[in-house]
Amino acid sequence: MASAIALENATSLLRDGKPAAAAAALGAILAREPRHPTAAHLMGLALKDTGDWDQGEQWLRFSIQLEPNQGEFHANLGNLLRKKQNYEGAEQAYLEALKRLPNHRAARRALALTLHDLQRPAEAEKHCEILLQSDAGDAEAWEIHAMALTALGRLTAAEAAHRRAIALDPGNAVAHHNLGALLVELERPEASKALEAARTLGADGYEAAYNRGRAAINEGDLEQAEREFEKAAALQPLNAEAQQTLARLRFMRGDPAFARTLGDAVRANRDNVPLQRLLAELLWQAGELAAAETLLRDLVKRNAGTAAVSSTLALVLLDQGRADEAEAHALEAAAAKPDGAAVAFNLVTILIARGRAEDAEPFIAAQLERNPLAQDWLAYDATVARMLGKGRYGELYDYERFVRVFDLAPPPGFASMTDFNRALSGVLAERHHFSRQPLDQTLRNGTQTSRSLLTDPDPLIQSALRLFREPIEEYRRALQLPPEHPLARAAQHTLQFTGAWSVRLRREGFHVNHFHPQGLVSSAYYVDVPEEVQDQALRSGWIKFGEPRYPVPGLIPELTVQPQTGRLVLFPSYMWHGTNPIHGPDTRTCIAFDVRPEAT
Repeated sequence: MASAIALENATSLLRDGKPAAAAAALGAILAREPRHPTAAHLMGLALKDTGDWDQGEQWLRFSIQLEPNQGEFHANLGNLLRKKQNYEGAEQAYLEALKRLPNHRAARRALALTLHDLQRPAEAEKHCEILLQSDAGDAEAWEIHAMALTALGRLTAAEAAHRRAIALDPGNAVAHHNLGALLVELERPEASKALEAARTLGADGYEAAYNRGRAAINEGDLEQAEREFEKAAALQPLNAEAQQTLARLRFMRGDPAFARTLGDAVRANRDNVPLQRLLAELLWQAGELAAAETLLRDLVKRNAGTAAVSSTLALVLLDQGRADEAEAHALEAAAAKPDGAAVAFNLVTILIARGRAEDAEPFIAAQLERNPLAQDWLAYDATVARMLGKGRYGELYDYERFVRVFDLAPPPGFASMTDFNRALSGVLAERHHFSRQPLDQTLRNGTQTSRSLLTDPDPLIQSALRLFREPIEEYRRALQLPPEHPLARAAQHTLQFTGAWSVRLRREGFHVNHFHPQGLVSSAYYVDVPEEVQDQALRSGWIKFGEPRYPVPGLIPELTVQPQTGRLVLFPSYMWHGTNPIHGPDTRTCIAFDVRPEAT
């Protein structure tokens, strides 16, 4: 039998951070007793700590064969499989451990964390509840519980759980960081404090820098945001999230070399197709069509093109007026990825622009069968119906019923809407931090607020949001529709805000024709408008309905609505809408929001 002294010596070496020496000592024991379960298990742990995870796994599994009822053996195997990101295997190992040792807290915590990684937060929450029922002072269990609650969308409870974890273990950098990340998502000003606490405790990697950048944007500190995103991109130069966010921020700040960091990464990693495609997409969105085309054609030339590459190239060509070439690439993309919704959408965009409604119709029908309430596909469903003279168009685009104009009365404390909107305009002006429009939006020659108005605590902004509730409810009540109509859900359920923002147009500012994919009912509320909107012939800054994104012969706007200070316009989110440019020096400021039914 292996001597207790030899095993204790190997264990001490392992505990002291000397896994190679421990493995050597264990090898001597196993040479004499090759089926010694404890020695085999310790060998697996030692090899794991040397970085040889595959050999470590083999020894751990061998020890379990020798002693299958050792719960600790299963738990340690689960820990190694988690390191290897084999979460399914880790789950099974932890379950085996808990069969034998139901009170093994570390195994249950690790199982909850693994279930979270497997995107099964409800199951993770149940295991956290078991842990907390027996020990409400388990800080680690509270933190895992918070993560599960966040994934379940129970954000208030998640915040409380994060704070409980921190109260129990103030030095937990992960808990401070995760609380900060949640507060960033909620656009709360305390986010920066939590993230700084995490940095003080040593959490200063990619995610920490990225979330600090997001927090800085919410606070309007664009210089700090750019510094943090630069750090995130430096830490992970191949991370598309970091590169895209940094480029977009620089673009909105007016930086002509907005994509320089991404360009450096692409040149240093020419075989990275997603990164090169991202650079092409950003250049395309910025209007640098020739440069975007060059990058995409380079991928195709090197046989590195994918369906996504061909599909993006198709839209770049369409924007250059080369619809025939665009269609060829869009068809190639659809053949390579027939079930891809984005690929199908781009193909349909091109087919409609070329007047090929009948060819587009089957793609639209297939996507609506999968998601009957997809606002993007409803927009194209209506467009094709209009082109083909089908009654479906009238069902979706009943302007008299579905586009409603409300001239609002002032809230308490204001004698007129002019007074209220003058004050509101000043508050909104302080929130327009950028010098250019978002790179991925339909706005041109204007700016958009950097954070959602829904979470803005300013009383004037919240007062405006309250003003909108009565007309939203009136709009909802007036809808009398058959259950199969896409707007029927709006009539059946209370409508809740899903997003709210402010847009300011400058000289030659306008919105490209678009729809709102995240809403069911959308809006435009006019805070202040230039005098030129009074010109009934020019109709500068007027909102227009019915015209698709790309010109189609005969599909001109069918309805325009004049902006007036204090006017709210409500309409279906799937309805194509845009604005005529304003031409003078005065700006036009509005608030836009989307609402969806409370019950989803």
